[in-house]
Amino acid sequence: MIDKLKLIYSINECNWKEYFIEDVCNIFSGKDIYERERIDGNTPYITATSSNNGIGYFVNNKNNTLDKNCISVNRNGSVGYSFYHSYEALFGNDTRKLKLKFDDEYVGEFISFMISNQKDKYGYGYKMGTERLKRQKIMLPSTNKGKPDYNFMKKYMIIQEISNISTILAYFQDI
Repeated sequence: MIDKLKLIYSINECNWKEYFIEDVCNIFSGKDIYERERIDGNTPYITATSSNNGIGYFVNNKNNTLDKNCISVNRNGSVGYSFYHSYEALFGNDTRKLKLKFDDEYVGEFISFMISNQKDKYGYGYKMGTERLKRQKIMLPSTNKGKPDYNFMKKYMIIQEISNISTILAYFQDI
């Protein structure tokens, strides 16, 4: 069954088109919480790291960047790395918070992955500021009418998740 779905929702069989990130997301600045201001807690604080889903610290601070169901993109540090956050988090100034215009976790994961695919073109001398991020192009599945195919993205990611879970379950059944 999974193999049949993988054929139907193959990334090689769909139409692809370039979109500006600002076409599919609204972009917001983060806000620094300096070390002397940080209060240890349970809220993830997203920084410009390439590991731990971008989480640099866990804090008890609050500010207007607190949000969930959004994408972070590193504009400094590990430039271009992108992560999807289904949980509430705070976002540092070296990241940008992207709110999807089509709010769906699977679509967010797909778009985050496609943004991260662009990371190699950025570096210390070529940072990803807000204006550059808005005009960054990413390839996405497209409908016949030229709109992003959010339904395809969602189903593709669900199939990938089910496939991975099936592989893990099969492994544990063999133990």
